Amino acid sequence: MLLWRVQQRVEGCSCAPVHPQQAFCTADVVIRAKVVGEKEVNSGNDIYGNPIKRIQYDVKQVKMFKGPSQDIHAVFTAPVSAVCGVTLDTSGKKEYLISGKADSGGSMHVTLCDYIQPWDSLSATQKKSLSQRYQMGCDCKIVRCQSLPCEVSAPEECLWTDLMIEKQVYGRQAQHYACVRRSDGSCSWYRGVAPPKKDFLEAEDP
Repeated sequence: MLLWRVQQRVEGCSCAPVHPQQAFCTADVVIRAKVVGEKEVNSGNDIYGNPIKRIQYDVKQVKMFKGPSQDIHAVFTAPVSAVCGVTLDTSGKKEYLISGKADSGGSMHVTLCDYIQPWDSLSATQKKSLSQRYQMGCDCKIVRCQSLPCEVSAPEECLWTDLMIEKQVYGRQAQHYACVRRSDGSCSWYRGVAPPKKDFLEAEDP
């Protein structure tokens, strides 16, 4: 079961769809990691003096794609999905791609709205794009097509049509494409694992 849905609504938790590249670009931290432990912790008090509970997942970082210089050892989330808490497998057998917000203590905070997927569910293109391709397009803007017909309104936009055409969020564009900036300042979808070639970056049309 995917942790994130087209329009996640669970008693107040609502998340709009995002392309994996958008999730990468807006996250403070993106890591590949195993979850090896879990405990409930207090993280201060609310305005009424009641303790704020959080779930602390202890993680073993496999690789950092984006984030601080030090390894991430703990991931914090809300205790229940109603307030966007994330549930992860703590057996240590499953690897995840985890994106979220960082704090100065070497930990990160995640919600159901962050892009969190089992590593084995990612395509070869997605895995490769985490190392460089997505970063190349962080100045581009991925625009979700919400009704047909739809079109881009600026040269730096890439039109994301998976939901309208394939009726699923993680369609071909999410799985196999990155929105890459070209030499003329425009952005265009690029497919595949190999780095974009010079003629693609300089061509007038994709």
